[in-house]
Amino acid sequence: MQSSSPAGRAGRPRSAAADAAILAATRAALVDLGWSKLTLGDVATRAGVAKTTLYRRWSGKNELVVDAVAELFDELELPDRGSLAADIEGVVLQFAAILARPEARSGLMAVVAESTRDEVLRERIRTSIVERQKRLVLEGRARAQARGELPPEPDAAEAARTADLIFDMVAGAVVHRTLVSAETASGDWIRSLTRVLLWGLTSRPDEPGDG
Repeated sequence: MQSSSPAGRAGRPRSAAADAAILAATRAALVDLGWSKLTLGDVATRAGVAKTTLYRRWSGKNELVVDAVAELFDELELPDRGSLAADIEGVVLQFAAILARPEARSGLMAVVAESTRDEVLRERIRTSIVERQKRLVLEGRARAQARGELPPEPDAAEAARTADLIFDMVAGAVVHRTLVSAETASGDWIRSLTRVLLWGLTSRPDEPGDG
């Protein structure tokens, strides 16, 4: 299926209010109907817009659901709790809470499954969700470096690889815990995850156990 970014389409000017209503209606439809029964016609009715309005913005259900779920993850904020460990625990709590929402859970799992057959959709997930949320890693690392909790990383390429790895470790662990294993991301589990992550970030190459 061919997907395309709504921002790149020609036509009438975008309406922020209409977009917000459509994405909210999509999430409501996910909860009420589930992925398999959700249609653009139902979303249009719920949002109070013409079906053609949706097709001017999104080419199909897949990319519409990606954007609806991505908007949920945009709610994530990195709290300033005074230490890197506390900051990580705070954002992981938020992330787990979002994944516990039925619309986030069903929508994310559905589009990830669909993306195994659709490279364009997979790229949309990367740009709309993954790349946008890496801001939290960059912000947290910069704050920790300013506090002296983490060393500076003068090599830009290595710093980018580290940021990618941190994101993959945190997001992968939380998604697996909550969506694949269907377990609760409890406070104890989040603290354990944070300890493991911080050990990797703060240990030196010449310390025992490295390599």
